Amino acid sequence: MKTNMIPKLPALASVVAVALFAGCKKQESHSEHDGHDHGPGGHGMAHTETKDGVVMCAEHGVPEAQCAVCNPDLAATLKPGQSMKIRLPSTNSLGIIGVQTATPETGPIADAVECVAEVSFNQNKLAQIAAPVSGIIQAVDVDLGSKVEEKQTVAKIWSASIAEAVARAVLSHQTLDRERKLREQRVTSEQALQEAEAGHRAACQQLRTLGFTEEQIDEMGHKPQEQVLMEVRAPFAGEIVERMAVRGALVEIGKPLFTLVDHSTVWAMLQVPETTLARVKVGQTVELRVDSLPGKIFTGKLTWIKPAVDERTRMAQARAEFANPDCLLKDKMFATARILIRQAEGAMLVPRSAIQHVGGKPFVFVKQGEDLFDARVVQLGAKYGGRMEILAGLKPEDPIAVSHAFAVKSAMLMSRLGAGCADD
Repeated sequence: MKTNMIPKLPALASVVAVALFAGCKKQESHSEHDGHDHGPGGHGMAHTETKDGVVMCAEHGVPEAQCAVCNPDLAATLKPGQSMKIRLPSTNSLGIIGVQTATPETGPIADAVECVAEVSFNQNKLAQIAAPVSGIIQAVDVDLGSKVEEKQTVAKIWSASIAEAVARAVLSHQTLDRERKLREQRVTSEQALQEAEAGHRAACQQLRTLGFTEEQIDEMGHKPQEQVLMEVRAPFAGEIVERMAVRGALVEIGKPLFTLVDHSTVWAMLQVPETTLARVKVGQTVELRVDSLPGKIFTGKLTWIKPAVDERTRMAQARAEFANPDCLLKDKMFATARILIRQAEGAMLVPRSAIQHVGGKPFVFVKQGEDLFDARVVQLGAKYGGRMEILAGLKPEDPIAVSHAFAVKSAMLMSRLGAGCADD
């Protein structure tokens, strides 16, 4: 037995190897020079026997062509549903190595593309409230964190241009009143009256463009000496998240005064791996999780996929939208996202610990007896939360190794671990 290989194995594999190798019958029955053949294909004829026309492995009591211990390399050639036999050294082996078995569960699971994400404001619900005119800020009515309603006043600005516009409107109104009286007395012409009406409409239209209502314009006409202030209003209901406005400051037209956000919905910008893009489509459901809210899952929809891949990261950017009624999701939060590709309600599920890979194929070990397992290739589906979906190769009633399955795999690969048969 090649004990020099055992220290290189993981701790569990070392214990398993010692337990299994100690029971290898061939080490008791074979002499050092009995001509035993351990080539890649399996045992020499000295260790086979024919039973009912089937060539059997005399060491393990299974058909030679299905003996996984003697022919582990055949694992790479199997298809889902096909299997090989693993005979453990004794009926006590399971108890020694602690293997436990159970039948598969049935339940819902979703196949998904997992990716990293970053939360951001919904740009369709974000607004910069800017100064509509140049002037001096006379009042600031809101602060950071203020909740405002649509059309609520957030600041007031005095502007020379507004004062001029008001003066023109007042003058045009006075001119119109005079022309109407003169026309009633037939002192002036109809054309003069029409010109006065057009001038008044033009003067009022300038004020309406600046946001003044008809009632405000009429009121200013009756109080021409009062200071006129431009009221800056919120375009929609939301929260003030940035404030640049300071009372008494001189501002230019277009300068941002506040940033307003409606938190009821947010976006998440996803980084989707290039290899998964063929499975990702707009409209698919997206689950979002953030570390600061353990156990909380936010559900939204994929709304956009960028038609280009980053040449450095090989990722494509995508966007999902989420409802955020409690404002738990914040701008710039890092998150993980799952884009749900397929959902199965009655899926056959096994713990990840039950899946072992041999020769690049996923295997489960189906218990056939106290010392016999069926190493069976399966087809995997979705995986999530420590469970994996089995699409093919397993029946719901099959008892499989769900804990210490690696130990059964080690028994299958004993010859590779250095203790296959008698004189290795």
